[in-house]
Amino acid sequence: MTEQSVRWGILATGGIAAAFTADLVDLPDAEVVAVASRSEASAKVFAERFGIERAYGDWGALAEDADIDVVYVATPHSAHRAAAGLCLTAGRNVLCEKAFTLNAREADELVALAKERDRFLMEAMWMYCNPLIRRLKALVDDGAIGEIRTVQADFGLAGPFPPAHRLRDPAQGGGALLDLGVYPVSFAHLLLGEPSDVTAKAVLSEEGVDLQTGALLSWDSGALASLHCSLTGGTATIASVTGSLGRIDIPNGFFHPDRFVLHRDGRDPEEFVADPADGPRNSLKHEAREVMRALRAGESQSPLVPLDGTLAVMRTLDAIRDRVGVRYPGEIGETELTPA
Repeated sequence: MTEQSVRWGILATGGIAAAFTADLVDLPDAEVVAVASRSEASAKVFAERFGIERAYGDWGALAEDADIDVVYVATPHSAHRAAAGLCLTAGRNVLCEKAFTLNAREADELVALAKERDRFLMEAMWMYCNPLIRRLKALVDDGAIGEIRTVQADFGLAGPFPPAHRLRDPAQGGGALLDLGVYPVSFAHLLLGEPSDVTAKAVLSEEGVDLQTGALLSWDSGALASLHCSLTGGTATIASVTGSLGRIDIPNGFFHPDRFVLHRDGRDPEEFVADPADGPRNSLKHEAREVMRALRAGESQSPLVPLDGTLAVMRTLDAIRDRVGVRYPGEIGETELTPA
């Protein structure tokens, strides 16, 4: 790694890997030098598409490539523990997609491994790196709406998804919660931290994954968060934060907003709009820039996406799954995923 360029490896070749790589190659201080897939043919097609020099047909070869400064892990979350662990063990820094892992136990293992190997590790929670979300959090932290009373957020897709789809497959960590619900849960955590209590209800598929889930999180302060995710209906994907002195509404696409509205008692509404210079609302460049900034600064984690926060989110996701009865292969028989 130099001040001019950070060298990236891409592990996996699916849709999110392609979206991230497309944004990455546009950054002048980033260089994508290698890609890996379990299929060499898939890796080669991906490499040709993005002009990447090296294509590997196995993850281990990428992990051992000493020319790589950081690996972006974009496999299904059921493979995050194995893929990110392989890279950390080989001495690579890692940006790992969300949900970070299947459960908090696996997340704990990755964080411990990163500390043992003195490597950088970050969850790819791009929402936390979004400039407008950062502005919203700063307003809340500065007391713009007083003490938070409620948070509401939803994320649902219309589907339908056939039984063979990864979102219906327990072996791949299927279900609405880990794929979509991680956003509402992470949004609530960003503003309030880890809840003191979790209740939840879900509709499960024949395969045993959640088709839609509603969760109510509570905090000792008296704050509540009402969260919903679904694979059976396209929701408005909105969020609202209500405080003792006002409210902030994100009208749509709350995890990558182009605007939000601040309502303060006794004042006219204030609209905050994304800066066009920040690029399209679905840009993944902000998280890539944060990774490269942290690496150049010699940091082992990002203050925007701290590992303690990632672990807390995983504990909450575990607690929700515990309440609704979703278990993945390898977890069956465990008496408790996380403390209540």
